[in-house]
Amino acid sequence: MHVLAIAGGVGGAKLALGLSRHLAPDALTIVVNTGDDETFHGLHVSPDLDTVMYTLAGVANPETGWGLAGESFRTLGALERLGADTWFRLGDLDLATHIRRTEMLQHGLTLSQATRALASAQGIRHPIVPMSDDRVRTIAVTEQGDLAFQEYFVHRRSEPCITGVRFDGVATARRSPGFHAALAASTAIVYCPSNPLVSIGPVLALRGVRDAIKAFTGPKIAVSPIVGGQAIRGPAAKMMGELGEEVSCLGVARRYLDICHAMVIDTVDGMQAGAVEALGMRASVTNTIMNTDRDKEALARHIVGLIEAWN
Repeated sequence: MHVLAIAGGVGGAKLALGLSRHLAPDALTIVVNTGDDETFHGLHVSPDLDTVMYTLAGVANPETGWGLAGESFRTLGALERLGADTWFRLGDLDLATHIRRTEMLQHGLTLSQATRALASAQGIRHPIVPMSDDRVRTIAVTEQGDLAFQEYFVHRRSEPCITGVRFDGVATARRSPGFHAALAASTAIVYCPSNPLVSIGPVLALRGVRDAIKAFTGPKIAVSPIVGGQAIRGPAAKMMGELGEEVSCLGVARRYLDICHAMVIDTVDGMQAGAVEALGMRASVTNTIMNTDRDKEALARHIVGLIEAWN
């Protein structure tokens, strides 16, 4: 068995950790969204990659799910006093990651190579790979104009009403070597419970990816990030609603219909299993809310069981 897990930030990182507890490093590849990468203070910041990396390294802030535990913000305070715009909160320890990544990129390494070096330095054995080494930028198209995703999500707190989402640069961006290899070698694909529009969406928008996944013959399993009509975290529910989509696990299933065989939904939504299956997709009901490491491992165990029993 080799599982390709496609992940965004916190929700994706939680399931990735659970999967890493059940699968050996040579049986799991975690492909991470980079559409919300941004430059702050001259540094290349990869929020989703870092969240997955910190989570697997066991150093993520347990209260937020992102950033580092025991973080301080003295450098950010100094930058603010010097007149810098500091709405994107970068901690003192976190800055070391961005400084080192930027240094490696400036010396000619690809984002994949830089990510591998950063993960290895933190003792992570499971492969964490960016979706692409080329620049893709997620843009929220809103009633107040086009906003880069971090501007929309962090600075504007997802308040502007969106009318669409686009991925600048995706037409020419290539999937990363690690992503390409995992698509060829994997026996199952798992869509982590990340925002289907702006976390999983950019990955699927890369040239040839959706077609490759359609042609993939192994089990393709998604975990709904919508539970009881709400997103566990982040703006997924608000964005789906503003785009006229049903804010439910059924709405997520419709988004993934042509590239997914089975949808894992929370027990709260168990009554919608029949509606999911009526779309032509299997439905599996279990607890999907990952508050503890035990929850993460249990959900991963459930998914691995589905893969092992697939026929």
